[in-house]
Amino acid sequence: MAKILGYIAASVDGFIATPDDSLDWLFKYEGMDLGEDDYRLFLKRIRTVVMGRRTYDFIMQDPGPWPYGEQRAIIVTSRPIIAPKGPLETRGDIDSLIAELRSLDDGDVWMLGGGQLQMAFMERGALDEIEIYVMPELIGGGRPLFPPTGFRASPRLLSARALERGCVRLHYALSTASTD
Repeated sequence: MAKILGYIAASVDGFIATPDDSLDWLFKYEGMDLGEDDYRLFLKRIRTVVMGRRTYDFIMQDPGPWPYGEQRAIIVTSRPIIAPKGPLETRGDIDSLIAELRSLDDGDVWMLGGGQLQMAFMERGALDEIEIYVMPELIGGGRPLFPPTGFRASPRLLSARALERGCVRLHYALSTASTD
């Protein structure tokens, strides 16, 4: 059974993007050595990438090639996608998507992007683990790491580690299906 994972960066004040959806505050850390936690190493174990429509639209603004050509990409949306940048599938029903993802046995699943879709999975007990990279930035507002929905949980800390340039990696297990 595939693990459903989160891997996301947030500012110290709990935001993942500025009010105008900019990630400039995060891009200045590009190329930082994360060692065994490096994004490229993480991506090698991922077979399926799942993202919401807002994240997909953000990626589409980048003039570069589709970055997930080696993974199956699923976009959760109710709107059609015109001229996709790369091969992808769309889904509109989260509950049936979770059942589909749970049946996979060819690699792990990454919940890419903002906290809204990750929260929908957490509310359903379907996000197994999450790695949160807390960056030493205060951006003063914007998109929160997770939207306030009233959902409550007590994730189990698997590890915490200070990285270079003041970044901290927090790794949590969220569901009972997860073991480490």
